[in-house]
Amino acid sequence: MIPFSILDLAPVPQGHTVADALRNTLDLAQHAEHWGYRRFWLAEHHGMPGIASAATAVVIGHVGAGTKTIRIGAGGIMLPNHSPLVIAEQFGTLESLFPGRIDLGLGRAPGTDPATAHALRRTLEGDVDSFPQDVVELAGYFGPDEPGQRVRAVPGAGLKVPLWILGSSTYGAQLAAMLGLPYAFASHFAPAQMMDAIATYRRLFRPSGHIERPYVMLGFNVFAAETDEEAQLLATSMQQAVINLRRGNPGLLQPPDPTLEASLTPHDKAILSSFLAASAIGSPETVRSAVADFIARTGADELIVASQIHDHAARLRSYAILAGVRDSLAAESAGAAA
Repeated sequence: MIPFSILDLAPVPQGHTVADALRNTLDLAQHAEHWGYRRFWLAEHHGMPGIASAATAVVIGHVGAGTKTIRIGAGGIMLPNHSPLVIAEQFGTLESLFPGRIDLGLGRAPGTDPATAHALRRTLEGDVDSFPQDVVELAGYFGPDEPGQRVRAVPGAGLKVPLWILGSSTYGAQLAAMLGLPYAFASHFAPAQMMDAIATYRRLFRPSGHIERPYVMLGFNVFAAETDEEAQLLATSMQQAVINLRRGNPGLLQPPDPTLEASLTPHDKAILSSFLAASAIGSPETVRSAVADFIARTGADELIVASQIHDHAARLRSYAILAGVRDSLAAESAGAAA
């Protein structure tokens, strides 16, 4: 059975603080380690009241200090916001603190609005276009020191932190294939080009010093509960977040709303239908069927699961159910192989 991982957006629920969100993130990571998830990734977003992981490397350090074995990393760092050297130093530091556990996923988008991107001291124009060169420069900082090299990442040099390319289109797929890097597709929020991107990546992949074969990790939303009805109610928090973001009004993660369906416009419903195309919402049986179908359809090498649930205990329960689903599918696969 393929590995399952977690993408935690460090949600800040209504009625709670950023400090609460960061404590919940660590608690989830500790549970995920116990449940056998492979990775625990955090993402860089800026100016989002409902997301607490803007200082992504700092939060990864917080999670690393409270866990022992689970891989931790960024899914991802938005490279146009930073100089490659700064990111090499940050993740070289993390790799020095938590050796053999750090992943560095790299994205091309700014992870915010244009005004906030400008306030980050990098302009969108030009920097986005230099993303491939920035990735190559960053990878070089993790390699061994070369004779006469004037700029070094300290720490960072020689640490070979694993790099991933993140994307939601065929652009990232082509770049990951050309550089021989693993590829993570953001199908949990932008699934429209997923199948084209997977095919492009696998067709164009060139073996490298990083990996010898293509490796695809796909984003997937899971809202699992004891019944389909309960899971569908839990999912309304994320659905509200999606609609508010599309309307230019991002905020804290709202409590579940049993009346949400009645308030949605046809346009809202179309947005959510597209957004939720890579999702499993329901009881353990419903989730098991949806996950198995998704893996069979895509041939994913790994799933990375997001779960925007307002109540932390319900979020933990959702991931616990998913771990059980994973184990059940693994047992079935082993039985079939025997």
